[in-house]
Amino acid sequence: MAGINGLGHLALKVQNLDASLTFYRDKLGLKEMTRLLNDKGEAWIVYIRITDTSFLELFPSGHPGRAADEAAVGVNHICFSVEDIVATAARFAAAGVSLTSPIKTGLDGNRGAWIEDPDGNRIELMEMAPNCLQYRAISALPADR
Repeated sequence: MAGINGLGHLALKVQNLDASLTFYRDKLGLKEMTRLLNDKGEAWIVYIRITDTSFLELFPSGHPGRAADEAAVGVNHICFSVEDIVATAARFAAAGVSLTSPIKTGLDGNRGAWIEDPDGNRIELMEMAPNCLQYRAISALPADR
């Protein structure tokens, strides 16, 4: 059956492309895949690889300001899954990225913590537990899902 089969990308308008690339590429360790250039030869979109089929698109030249707070309508946060949240948090701290909340286990059974990018976008880090709410819900889906 034809339909949605994944999340292709999330696009972020960023104030400072260099600061965002330093954060996502250099500090978090994501890879820059490619760039689309405008007619002046400047970056119009920079693609950052999350997986082979999921990307962040960074659009430069956003207006000054910070991302909306967590109560605002619209996209609330990005969530990156990680294999080992303690090791990931330590690696990020060594790169200068501090947690904005401590590591804790959520109601879904997963361990999580939070960071922010240079524009104030909230980013959840989540270590999926083998018996978490999401996996239990998936296993309960009908075979023809």
